[in-house]
Amino acid sequence: MKIEDVRKALWDDVTHVLIDMDGTLLDKYFDDYFWSRLVPEKYAGKNGISFDGARDLLFSKYRQHERTLNWTDIDFWSGELGLDIPALKEQIKHLIDVHPYVEEFLSLLKEHNKKVIMATNAHYKTVALKMKKTRIGHYFDRIVTSVDMGCPKEHIPFWERAEKVAGFNRDKTMFIDDTEEVLQTAKRFGIRYIVFKSLASSKEPPGNSNSFVNIKRFKELFPSTDGHSKAGKPAS
Repeated sequence: MKIEDVRKALWDDVTHVLIDMDGTLLDKYFDDYFWSRLVPEKYAGKNGISFDGARDLLFSKYRQHERTLNWTDIDFWSGELGLDIPALKEQIKHLIDVHPYVEEFLSLLKEHNKKVIMATNAHYKTVALKMKKTRIGHYFDRIVTSVDMGCPKEHIPFWERAEKVAGFNRDKTMFIDDTEEVLQTAKRFGIRYIVFKSLASSKEPPGNSNSFVNIKRFKELFPSTDGHSKAGKPAS
């Protein structure tokens, strides 16, 4: 499927748009800096070890909990690491930012009467912090988290339960995410329109998917032939 086909389907046929949060709507730089720099720094200081030693140890711990609910459970990590993870996130909340054109895109979806659902693995405390900082929460008809669904988006049961609570029709739904594995799961579940958000972090080069339509910025999905909206300037 080509970007032109996806864009046309979005505005003509799609009724529900499911969108990931971190890396898709929001700049992943915050999360990358937090888990790869700030947390190792604080852990090293607390335990009297080097930064490099702390980072190696933490990355090993992180990998042990990938694709589980613990992965994004900040209460779990507070207990596991002996650090106040929510408080540390508050300390650097100024780094939380939306990607360019996000608010324009969300506004256009609402203008076109689309149901807009955030589908995220993020812990509900993290969602609350980020929605308070970015003030984009009002655009969403519903926020579906992995905690609520009982498993991460990488697993089919997430989608089965999300379909029930959000009431979307797989054949008329679009899902946008920056993680290939998650998109593959959504495809296996039967979501018809899948889009890969290739630019997750403002500090890293864009990724690439050979399986799905790639977009760097949401303006590529705007309902006009030249890819530009009349809604105004970029959100950030």
